[in-house]
Amino acid sequence: MSHPAMKVAVDLAQLSHDRIEVVGVTKQFPGVKSLDAVSFGVRSGEIHALVGENGAGKSTLMKVMAGAYTPDEGEIRFEGKPVQWKSAADAKARGIHVIYQELVLFPQSTVAENIYAGAEPRTSLGTIDHRRMNRQAQTLLNELGVRLDPRDRLRNLSVADQQMVEIAKAMAGETRVLVLDEPTAVIAGKEVQLLFERLRVLRARGVAIIYISHRLEEIFALCDRVTVMKDGRKIATQDVSATTRDGLVRMMVGREMKEIYPPKPALASNAAVLLAVDSLQVENRVFDASLTVRAGEIVGLAGMVGSGRTELASGIFGAMRIVRGTVDVRGTRRTRMTPNTAIRLGLSFVTEDRKSQGLLMYLNVAQNVTAATLGRISRFGLLRSRAERDAGAASISEYGIAGARPAGSVATLSGGNQQKVLISRWVRVCKSVLILDEPTRGVDVGAKAEIYRVMRQLTERGLGILMISSELQEVIGMSDRVLVMREGRINGEVAGERMTEHDIMRLATASEVQANGGGHAFIN
Repeated sequence: MSHPAMKVAVDLAQLSHDRIEVVGVTKQFPGVKSLDAVSFGVRSGEIHALVGENGAGKSTLMKVMAGAYTPDEGEIRFEGKPVQWKSAADAKARGIHVIYQELVLFPQSTVAENIYAGAEPRTSLGTIDHRRMNRQAQTLLNELGVRLDPRDRLRNLSVADQQMVEIAKAMAGETRVLVLDEPTAVIAGKEVQLLFERLRVLRARGVAIIYISHRLEEIFALCDRVTVMKDGRKIATQDVSATTRDGLVRMMVGREMKEIYPPKPALASNAAVLLAVDSLQVENRVFDASLTVRAGEIVGLAGMVGSGRTELASGIFGAMRIVRGTVDVRGTRRTRMTPNTAIRLGLSFVTEDRKSQGLLMYLNVAQNVTAATLGRISRFGLLRSRAERDAGAASISEYGIAGARPAGSVATLSGGNQQKVLISRWVRVCKSVLILDEPTRGVDVGAKAEIYRVMRQLTERGLGILMISSELQEVIGMSDRVLVMREGRINGEVAGERMTEHDIMRLATASEVQANGGGHAFIN
């Protein structure tokens, strides 16, 4: 039975035109025209994709539609009538709900308290009715297919579960327009399918849904129409059925999809083994994992969320405890690792969460670039500011970090350029293997191509790369070999020019596979 709070009244008269639209909207900030005479609308009962490179204007457009920004020119129309939102709260009161890429939740509060924040059910005495709130939250979570206790504190949940709480929060009210900004950035597999199912239900109830994503395969699996933006302008709006992946990429960046991934050079037969992991157990999350990474090689690590990919990488780098097994870096074998030891041996680790675990958001670009190599820019224990600036400028030039200055804030850069800053920091200390966990999460197609180019340049210098990614096309396009994990174990290996998404998914979901002599299945 459907939860009462999720019911959305469908006004059939609204189905013939846009539920919300902007007409000729322009929005300028000092020195930047973020939106240039943009007209865009989403209909009741449709899922409308909005795509484009970082900086194309997507987020600014959504903030205008949701009342966070006031347009300089043009108008907003809601259900066919011109409106002027007084604030984001004004728009939200009319049923416009935005789920931003950066979650807006309260870690010290419970799941139910987050879902109903500001709209808690009350008793006859006016106090919060916790029992009813927990019961309603449980019903809502069950409908989403999420196994969570509404009484749990949010701080105890994984990032993926927190994302589902944010989605439940949106669905708890009478949502008429739902905007999702990169909703699958921290979820994968079954969770993505459950999200898609709920969005399709909302579409059937007449909710207008705007779906922002860099993952083009999601656009074709879920959306009805797609709008492409570039440099603050709308390039085109098309039915998804009438376009192709290559067509979208060409409109966004002016290149074909096949040009995004650099060529894979043949690996030298005598390439040195830089990293050898043998029978590794990491806490109670990874079991009996063995792998190698050779000089000049990119080894992909694939699997569903929760399969143990990040935990394996964390164990190799010393960020999680090794229970048994060994990590060998260029012939130096360790049964225990710490991040300091890993760095000294030549390993580097770019985490999946660049903002909370990677970048120092209150420091400038040069300070972020040099954060792991302060000894190089110091003399007699004193930091040399000029050396710091020079190192920052060199990284900006080498990695093509657009819009950056050594003394400029890293927080104002796009996601792709922030990722380049983080990669440049760790390449400065990497002598053997660079571990990349979701290297292009939340990054547009053009920035992805730049990061892929950098990755290949690093392997050409003789480094090895261990890459974790949830994007199967990225795994196939960049990896020389792919190791697939399931339930904390490496379930198989896929290699060769003929590797497919089917091969990887079969190993990621199969409980039993036929193993080769190395202990796991091999597909070539």
